[in-house]
Amino acid sequence: MWEDIMKFAQTALGGILLLAIPAMSMAQEVTLRLSHWVPAGIAPASKGIEPWAKDVEAASNGRIAIQIFPAQQLGKAPDHYDMAKQGIVDLAWVNPGYTAGRFPIYALTEVPFMADDSIKGAKAIHEWYLQYGAEQEMGDVKVCFIHPHAPGTLHSKEKITSPEGIKGKNVRPAHATMARFVSLLGGGPVQVPAPEVREALSRGTAEAVTFPWGSMYDFKLTDEVKEHLDMPFYLSAQVMIMNKASYEKLSAENKAVIDEHCSPEWSSKVAQGWYDDDMAARDKLIADPEQTLNVPTDDEVAAWRKAAEPLLDEWRKAVEAKGGDATAILDGYVKSLEANDARY
Repeated sequence: MWEDIMKFAQTALGGILLLAIPAMSMAQEVTLRLSHWVPAGIAPASKGIEPWAKDVEAASNGRIAIQIFPAQQLGKAPDHYDMAKQGIVDLAWVNPGYTAGRFPIYALTEVPFMADDSIKGAKAIHEWYLQYGAEQEMGDVKVCFIHPHAPGTLHSKEKITSPEGIKGKNVRPAHATMARFVSLLGGGPVQVPAPEVREALSRGTAEAVTFPWGSMYDFKLTDEVKEHLDMPFYLSAQVMIMNKASYEKLSAENKAVIDEHCSPEWSSKVAQGWYDDDMAARDKLIADPEQTLNVPTDDEVAAWRKAAEPLLDEWRKAVEAKGGDATAILDGYVKSLEANDARY
């Protein structure tokens, strides 16, 4: 009798163990630390970064976990590239424009009046950069996806519809190229990270800001700036990068998941949520009687384009100084935008 009970128990235990083996094979194998510098609840994070991270986890059947550290918890916004490069974090969301001169090829994406669609533009930029600049400028990390907002614009305390309106104004620029543009137009660039813009405006340190539409609400700026230039002014395309050693440590199975999520197609997917939020914010501003959207005339648009031409000349010089073929790189960028129907 006792022997029969023991045999039954052993058989049952064996079955339990066999059933447990598949579950154990799905167990978490690695936790990746992802750092970014915007509040967790706003669109770039909640509708871009976080859904991407969750999809990586789901696609790996739980083998990969991604721990997200928002709002500069692990480091200042301009430090994020080096944080990933040095392995302080595994993944980092980087604004290359926060480090002037470091990524001269990528800086072409910052030149205004080039792209008018962030979803198609994300794919176009990713495809172009992989061919023309990623290895040269970001070869010490793995480029995962390009994450622009919908084309941003100029938001100001006073109405501005032409380049002349910048003269004498202090403007918080989105990135280094926009800072140079402000200077060319006779304004004073006030360079502070996005989370510090409201304070700069409220103190009068800045009188205008180049920002995506959604940032008016994300950073609570509608009481500070009520005039909005209604045109696709510029892009600021952030990049999700991964520490190379962190990637190399992954199993072949987990590398395949990361590779699938580091593609031009995923750049477009990630950009979609932020675009939707920006367009909703623009509609909300239109409906708000205290806010004014100013549409520039055709002559004013032409004047803006003309005023930006020196930025391309400066970009060419910066790229050529590093040994790059500026003509080929620019031609490749324009063709990629056109092929993806994202050229302004």
